[in-house]
Amino acid sequence: MRQNQTETRSIADFLPLLADIPPWAETLLAFALLALLAWLANFVVKHMVLRIVTRWLPHDNLTPLPVAARLANIVPALIVSNGITLVPYLPPTLVTVVHNVVSASIILFVAMAISRALGLGNQVYDRRPGAASRPIKGYIQLLKIVLYAGAAILILAALMEQSPLLLLSGLGAMAAVLMLVFKDTILSLVASVQLTSNDMLRVGDWLEMPQLNADGDVIDIALHTIKVQNWDKTITTIPTHRLISESFKNWRGMAESGGRRIKRSVFIDQNDIRFLTVEEKDRLRRFQLLHAYLGHKQDEIGEWNAAIEKAGRDLVNTRRVTSIGTFRAYVVEYLRANRYIAKQMTLLVRQLDPSPHGLPIEIYCFTNTTAWNAYEDIQADIFDHLLAIMPEFGLRPFQEPSGRDLQKRLAA
Repeated sequence: MRQNQTETRSIADFLPLLADIPPWAETLLAFALLALLAWLANFVVKHMVLRIVTRWLPHDNLTPLPVAARLANIVPALIVSNGITLVPYLPPTLVTVVHNVVSASIILFVAMAISRALGLGNQVYDRRPGAASRPIKGYIQLLKIVLYAGAAILILAALMEQSPLLLLSGLGAMAAVLMLVFKDTILSLVASVQLTSNDMLRVGDWLEMPQLNADGDVIDIALHTIKVQNWDKTITTIPTHRLISESFKNWRGMAESGGRRIKRSVFIDQNDIRFLTVEEKDRLRRFQLLHAYLGHKQDEIGEWNAAIEKAGRDLVNTRRVTSIGTFRAYVVEYLRANRYIAKQMTLLVRQLDPSPHGLPIEIYCFTNTTAWNAYEDIQADIFDHLLAIMPEFGLRPFQEPSGRDLQKRLAA
């Protein structure tokens, strides 16, 4: 019979029919049986036990099923760890390696389960009324870092069959050297964790960082660098840690809102601002957008002026409709009637502080599209119309005199 038959129990001890197979075939058969047993245990736990438990758990984002699924991986790992010793004709070194790898895997599964449990705890906390003002996400992330760092040390200790305290003492001695050599890597790693965990940046986001001449789409996020393709098709490479230590603008919120802001002013020549005459008000009633406004203003001003006349005061105290106010009301109604302007977002037409360049009338509204070409067309059409319609109100846009203006003045 075989030389090591008295030292190792083989499958033939349990199945006499297999007594004549060679040792290597007996080893492969035992491996196959062990793998099948581990697979069956994994299938039973995940597809039967967990499904039964699922019926009594709430079906929402707070279910602890992900935690249980991670812990379920321990069952087949324990079967492999205990069953490897029953596989015949294996060298002791291989058995030890399998034991160590399985022990390291169990540590990893437990760490991943605890990490999922911490994330679940953060979700439960976020549902509290005061969670928005006092978030614990940063503390959870710190606990996860400590958890995985400790798991890494335990995994190394299991693989090397050494005490974790011995590894910790060695790492403590090399900490200063590691911090110096891998300073940029550590900073970039921390920055990457913060960027991804806080969802601060994604590939495809429009990033604007003027201090680094970056203004375009993010095309790559790596550990050390972020690549931005600018609108002129150049590539700007930004160190990852700069996005944490410095400020940048992410236009993702604009894209997700579905509207893009228009904030631009037209400058009115202040010499043309005056009260409207009765004839001018009647002429402006031709504008459908101004009909309701002029009627409301006439009733409001009529009540005010009637009280002034009744009190016997001078007519200088009466109110009258102005050209600039009527023009501003027209712009408001024109924007409200424009089908390309988002009605559910802010819409303002306001006066800014007068300046040597005239009186600014600022248009503040949002288009109902974020496409660049369409946005520019909508904005241009609005100001084309306003500049062209301005003379109907007796107003002119202000611009500094040019050589042609001086020639006309001298010729006159």
